[in-house]
This record gives sequence, C-alpha cells and structure tokens, in this order.
Amino acid sequence: MTEPIAQVLGELGCKSAMVIHSHDGLDELTTSGPNRISHLRTDGTVHTFELEAKDLGIDSKQPESMTGGSIDKNLEMLRNILEGTSEGSQTDTVLLNAAAAMATADGDIATKLVEARTTLSSGAALRTLNDLVQVSQELASQT
Repeated sequence: MTEPIAQVLGELGCKSAMVIHSHDGLDELTTSGPNRISHLRTDGTVHTFELEAKDLGIDSKQPESMTGGSIDKNLEMLRNILEGTSEGSQTDTVLLNAAAAMATADGDIATKLVEARTTLSSGAALRTLNDLVQVSQELASQT
C-alpha cells in the first residue's frame, strides 16, 4: 500500500517523500520489526524497501514499550528524550523517525541517524523546541 501512495504524492507535485508502514500497523518507523518504506525520490521515481532498526544498530524492542499515556506523561517523555535523560525504545524510535524525515531528499537514513543523534546529544533539538515555545507564547500574547 505504501508504493501507490508515494506515486500519487509524486503525481500531485510532491518533490520527495517517504511513505511508511511498520509491520505492527503503525504509520511511523518502529524498532520492533520490519518497516516498509516507499521513497519518492527527487527524480520522481519510487524506491520501495524494507528496513529494520537492527540494520542501523538499534536494538529491537516490542511495541508495548512504546505505549504513551496522558498528555502530561507524553510531554514528560518528550522532554526527557530531548534533554538526553531518556534511553531506550522511545528515544530510539524518535531518532529513527527523525533520521527518516531528514533523509527524505537523499534517502540516506543511516547517515541521517548519526546526525539526529548528534543533534539530540548536543542539546540542539531541545533548544529548538524551547525557541518554538517562546515564539508561540509571544505570538499568543500579541493577539
């Protein structure tokens, strides 16, 4: 099902995209098994392949370990990931999906995974979130 969607995106004028389906039914890359990816490349072709987190050096985790919770719990989990105080399946999943998003143009998920790890460990991701929150609050106060 991912390939036809990627083809339609191309027909609609999208320059590049990754359409993802994980074996456990999620619409994001997971660490628990194979993920099917149809990559709409910048030349208009679609390349479909399977990717497992373990192929990139990420340990396989069961989907139950990705269960979220309340808004407050999920916010705390996100903050912990961005602060670098969380390890495990949530961080691995965020890194894997960030790498895929960053690789949409060139398809090099492995290289982008290294960049995503660096961005997270350097604190740049957290600074970006904090900047976004600040700008959002400033805009809200102007209305």
